[in-house]
Amino acid sequence: MLRAEEVKDYLKDSLSQLRLPTVKACYVEQAHRARKESLSYEQYFAELVELECEERFNRRVQRFLKESTLPLEKDLKSFDMKRLPSKVVANVNALLDGSFLDRAENVLAFGNPGSGKTHLLCAIGQELIYKGHRVRFMPCSLLVQQLLLAKQNLRLPQVLKKLSKYDAIIIDDIGYVEQNREEMEVLFILLADRYERGSVMISSNLPFSKWDRIFKDHMTTAAAIDRVVHHSIILEMNLPSYRLEQSKRSKKQ
Repeated sequence: MLRAEEVKDYLKDSLSQLRLPTVKACYVEQAHRARKESLSYEQYFAELVELECEERFNRRVQRFLKESTLPLEKDLKSFDMKRLPSKVVANVNALLDGSFLDRAENVLAFGNPGSGKTHLLCAIGQELIYKGHRVRFMPCSLLVQQLLLAKQNLRLPQVLKKLSKYDAIIIDDIGYVEQNREEMEVLFILLADRYERGSVMISSNLPFSKWDRIFKDHMTTAAAIDRVVHHSIILEMNLPSYRLEQSKRSKKQ
């Protein structure tokens, strides 16, 4: 049995080895409180475990936010939900619990330039991360370039496997920049790879009727639409440009 003067040194070393930094930092203070409030050993231990779990979760959230490459300024607090139709608001509220990820459902946001599609998807993405999910945000043009480079280097399966660890991939502005056939082929491969296995969240100015511009031929277009729509929530955001409205207000002031 350890002597009283040896206990602290032993706990510090042991808790470091066990990688329990929060318990190490808090156990003395919590012990004083436990004595003062006459907590049982089990209550004292449970509170230490709870603190460790909370701190680990918070660190994981910060790590997920960093790796997501989300523009963190585009959060839910800064998004004006009053601009959205009631049906879209209801859909957004349903999405925030993250259950659609368990069903590998997709989210498709359509609307005019400046209507807030990117902001809304990024805001939802951040809320999902706060619930412990992994999300990755990428502009479509950058995503296809990375996939194409991986294909050229014979590493496309490895890249797809790496992307599969994310519960949701946000593909921003699909169709905004014209891509060539080879680039669109790798995008189709990604969509097919995630079909019924992982969610994609897509923003686009183009309705489905114009997706031939993206995938270049009718067969590929039909196959891509079939995969993203089969299990999906569609957010119709045919709203005036938020940036234009803000500019008009600024000029009036």
